[in-house]
Amino acid sequence: MFKTINFKKYTSIHIGGEHNVKVINEIGEYSQFRILGRGNNILISTTPPPMALLGEKFDYMKQVDEKLIVGAATSSGKLLTYCRKNDIAHFELLAKLPGNMGGLVKMNAGLKEWEIFNYLYSIKTQDGEILKKDIPHSYRHTQIDGIIYEITFIVEKGYDKELQKMFNTMRDNQPNLPSAGSCFKNPKDNSAGYLIEQVGLKGYQIGDMAFSSQHANFLVNLGEGTFDDATKLINLAKEKVKKQFNIELELEIEII
Repeated sequence: MFKTINFKKYTSIHIGGEHNVKVINEIGEYSQFRILGRGNNILISTTPPPMALLGEKFDYMKQVDEKLIVGAATSSGKLLTYCRKNDIAHFELLAKLPGNMGGLVKMNAGLKEWEIFNYLYSIKTQDGEILKKDIPHSYRHTQIDGIIYEITFIVEKGYDKELQKMFNTMRDNQPNLPSAGSCFKNPKDNSAGYLIEQVGLKGYQIGDMAFSSQHANFLVNLGEGTFDDATKLINLAKEKVKKQFNIELELEIEII
């Protein structure tokens, strides 16, 4: 089954045309497709490859003993609400962190030292269950072959409302304009936002795209921003930071 998606409306950065996307409702091999989540950290090019997303079959949560089993199409907001209601700890970091759980696990999402992988037990792909210890992962990075269909977390009691408030406050400093979240990963012992600001690009604009004047590591759409304008800004930041600091900025957003 395919459905037509208008990516200008679907993605959080509001860039992209209309494309037919395959809806996956059974576990299988779909290596010819680029898998999408909820469009929160992606930048769609004018000529993207064939794309697919997980359907409703993979939107579920169930608790079995000390494990919480979550379908990869389940939204972060849905899981956060479940954990708050059932007094399950360590998911407070999902506050104001949009996306599907499959995508958030794939990129090891989080905030500073808090990250999804801290409480992961295993994932399920087309090759079966893979334990956390067998998945190479680091800050904002994982090495996972294939599609994540299901995630199992370790359950600990004690949801911390104060911790959730802290995550909310930290993310309240982020711009409200359409964006794909943090544009670049923070280099070791440094901040991408600081580096972009130091090379004079905070608030810098090309067409209707800009590095936010509120937080320099957010690439924001001021209205009718285009893929070309976005990639020009990305390349300019990489070039200037490399020249001034000899640091290679690595993208956190995914270009499709």
